[in-house]
Amino acid sequence: MRLASDIVGILLAAGRGRRFDPEGVRNKLLQPLGEGSPVVAASARHMLAVLPRVVAVVRDDDDATAALLAQLGCEVARCADADAGMAASLVHALRQVAQADGWVVALGDMPRVLPSTIAALRQAVCEGAAIAAPVYQSKRGNPIAFGRLHLPELLALAGDRGARGIVNNNPVTDVAVDDAGILLDIDTPSDLR
Repeated sequence: MRLASDIVGILLAAGRGRRFDPEGVRNKLLQPLGEGSPVVAASARHMLAVLPRVVAVVRDDDDATAALLAQLGCEVARCADADAGMAASLVHALRQVAQADGWVVALGDMPRVLPSTIAALRQAVCEGAAIAAPVYQSKRGNPIAFGRLHLPELLALAGDRGARGIVNNNPVTDVAVDDAGILLDIDTPSDLR
């Protein structure tokens, strides 16, 4: 059995962030964190520090996020049907990198996930895990890594639940991390602090 080695990052950055701004005026992914870096830039940099290839999915009409992520070194995938839900964005990215041995799927609004966590998830898939999830103080968080075994199920996803059903219905390799960032996303303006 050949172990995985070509692990690609997928950064989901195509949501509208309605909980952050119900009127849709402010893109939460472009809001500055306490140190001044935009939310999605921090998320992307942490992935790029570990993974040589990161595909970032953005809405078709989100030129600002697309430009920022491209400048950082991500491959930008514009998803015309992103409003159909998270699954549409994930499937869109997977179709472009389906030949990889595995994928670390991260959320653009989780900028506090440490590069060491991403590296640990990548390593778990390289060592044969079909699904790997980070665990901090007995709580499972994001991102989630997948090996090729689950590619057909991932490509069949639909709706706004993403890959949660696949994770809930299959064996998962839990990866213990010292990283509270796996539990912290940006949902409201107060989360930026």
